[in-house]
Formats: sequence, structure tokens, C-alpha cells
Amino acid sequence: MLSVVCTLAILIPLAVVMGAMLSQMIANVMWNETEQQAILLAAVVRSGNLPRVIKPSVPGVDLVQVVAPGGRVVAASPGADHRRPMDRAWPAPDATVQDLQTCTNSEPGCLRLSALRVDSGARSLVVYAAHRTTAIMSSTFDNAIVAAQAVLLAAAVGGITWYVTGRILRPVESITSQLATTTLNDLSHRIPGPKGDDEIARLIQTLNHTLLRLERATREQRRFVADASHELRTPLAGLRVKLEEAQLHPQDLDPQELLDNTLGDVDRLQAIATDLLLLAGLESTSTTVRTNVDLADLARTELDRRADRIPIQTNLQNGVTVDGTPVQLARLLTNLLDNAQRHAGERVEVEVSRQNGQALLTVSDDGPGVPEPDRQRIFERFTRLDAARSRHHGGTGLGLAIARDIAHAHAGTIAVRDSAQGGACFEVRLPLSAKPSVDASPRP
Repeated sequence: MLSVVCTLAILIPLAVVMGAMLSQMIANVMWNETEQQAILLAAVVRSGNLPRVIKPSVPGVDLVQVVAPGGRVVAASPGADHRRPMDRAWPAPDATVQDLQTCTNSEPGCLRLSALRVDSGARSLVVYAAHRTTAIMSSTFDNAIVAAQAVLLAAAVGGITWYVTGRILRPVESITSQLATTTLNDLSHRIPGPKGDDEIARLIQTLNHTLLRLERATREQRRFVADASHELRTPLAGLRVKLEEAQLHPQDLDPQELLDNTLGDVDRLQAIATDLLLLAGLESTSTTVRTNVDLADLARTELDRRADRIPIQTNLQNGVTVDGTPVQLARLLTNLLDNAQRHAGERVEVEVSRQNGQALLTVSDDGPGVPEPDRQRIFERFTRLDAARSRHHGGTGLGLAIARDIAHAHAGTIAVRDSAQGGACFEVRLPLSAKPSVDASPRP
């Protein structure tokens, strides 16, 4: 409907103007021809050789008269009336050619006529030369015809636009109806796409990919909630059993032993809650302040705070700096070290260096290693391999997942491979800072 209105708003004024201009051009051409014929005939009158029957010399001008005062026709062409003049116009002596349009003559139809006064001796005559035409209409009627044509053209444009737009937007209606039925409980439906590679097809492909990512994220979120509930329920159930047993048989329990056991369960709950809060903070959209962090200094500071069962060997290159959040990077290193200490036999090593234009942080051990099929799965939340499945190891199942999210939050990557000692080697690669430190010498 809007296209029709816009078309009418443009075409009707344009058509009226063009029609008026075309009509005026045709009229000017006709009057130029009649003026030319009148001037030629006036020359014949002045020469005194005017015949009774005049033969027009300009093509298209078939009506010619020479009229004396009083309306007497002196000479005329074969098509003109010899008894009545074509018009009563009588130009002034000093007037030039006078152009007229009249429909009051005796001839059928209307005339475009030029009148020229000729003073020859003692008498004055008027020469009339005219086009006979039935195409002379009032401007109102002309405009009405033009407007009607514009309306028909606009209707045709509107019909074509309606048809083409309907075909184009039909897939959009399918998209709307499909998305209206998609809910968070069922994200498996996909939008059927049309053939081809136009904008609509690419839009549907993008929407389907978005639905797929949303389905995967929702599935992972639900699994995470289920795993978190299970992890929290286990220490809560153990804590409840201990307290109920103490309530039923207070005389059989040592209070100090009860407090130690319950505090262990509380510590585990606190560790899980802390890790969950950290994951939620990493996933939030709030920006954190980044500073220039030297990974070697960060590693030394964290190692000084630890009291591990296995001494940690280091190979730290100074000046390997990254833009990041020190607290988060320290947590990444701590989680990798905790994982290495749980699985190592006699050796844990930390190395900081530059490699291929990136900062490289590695934590390796001489433990059982990570099988090839599990090297992606261990970074999922609450994932424990068979060797580490027991909760007596003290892990929450979130350490490596947190390390991965911190690395990704700093535009980096984390991966695991076999170490030189036969265990696992975790590699963290981060973009180097734009302002590296000057000192780049290795230091233990």
C-alpha cells in the first residue's frame, strides 16, 4: 500500500507536468507552421497575384483564407469555407502574427489558427492559416486523462510490488512462526531454509547456527546445574549424617573428631561455592581492570606462598609480560599447580618463556598423564578421570575449567600434552603485552 501511495505521489504531478509540456510543444509546432503559411500567403497578397483558390504550401496547414473587412472571404483553400471566415480576429496595423485557438467556426472540430494583417495599397486584408484538429481539449480534461493513466500505472506497480514482496517475505513469515514456537525447553527445532544463497537464505542459516549454539549452551548449563547440585549435595549429606549420628549417640562420639570431620565438609562446601562464584564472575559481562603482569614475577610470588609435598622446579624468563588481571592469572597458576601436585610422583616443573610471539606458561608433572581422548574433556566442569575420581584428592572438579575460562578471558588458550617426564604438561599461551619489560634474562 505504501508503494502505491508513493508511486501516485510521484507519478501524478510528474505526469500532469509532462502532459502540459507535451501539449504546449505540439501547439507551438502547429502555430509555427500556421505562422509560416500566413507569412508566405501575405507575400503573395502584397504581390497582387492572389488567386481565387489558394493552394497551401506548408504541409499540414490545409485551411487558408484571405478575408476583407466585413468578413468577406476574398480567397480560400479548397478545404476552407468560401462564405464565412474561420475567425473574426482583426489584428491591429502594427501587430505581428496573432495565434488563436478556436472551436466556434463553421468547420467541424477545433482550429489552431494564425492571423496576419496585410495592408496593400488602400485596402487591408487578413490572412488566416489554420490546422484542423480534434485533439485540442481543455486542460482539465487533459489532466484528468493523465491522472487516470498515472493511477493505472500506480496500480500496476502496486500489484507487482505486492507480488514480489510477498514472495520475498514469505520465508520471513516462516521464520517468525518458527521462532514463536521455540521455547527454552525445546531448542531442537530448526527453520527450513530456501534454496540458493541470497540474503534470506543466509539469514536463516545464521539463525539456525544461533539456535544450535543456544541449544548447546542451554544443555551445558543444565548439566552444570545438575553436576553442581550433586557436588553440593554430597558434602551436605555427609555433614547431615555426622550431625544426626552425634545427636542420636552423643556418648559414642569424640567432640573433637566430630568438629574436624564437619569442618572438612564445610571446607569442601566453601571451596565449591568459591569456585562457582569465580566462574560466574568470569562469565559476566562486567569489565575488569587489566594491568601489565610479568608472568615470572607472578609465578615466584605464588610459589613462595605454597607449601607443597613435592618441591617445584622452575625455569622462569623475565620480561614475559601480558595484559591481564593478576588475581585471575594467579588463580590459573594455582589451579594448575594443585592439579600437578595431586597427580605427580616426584617432579613438578613450572616454566615461563616466549614462543612464536606469545607468552608461554607450562606446568608439567611426572604423573600418569592424560589419555589422548580425554584431553578436551578434562577442561569441562566437574569432570574427573578415573584415576582422580575420588573426592579424597580434595579437588572440586572445577579447577581446570576455571583455568580454561581465565585463559579464554585473556584471549589465550590452554592445552595438555605429554611431558618430558611422561606425565602431563599443561600449556597456557597468552598474547604478549604491548609494553614488555626490558629485562628478559632467565632466572630460577
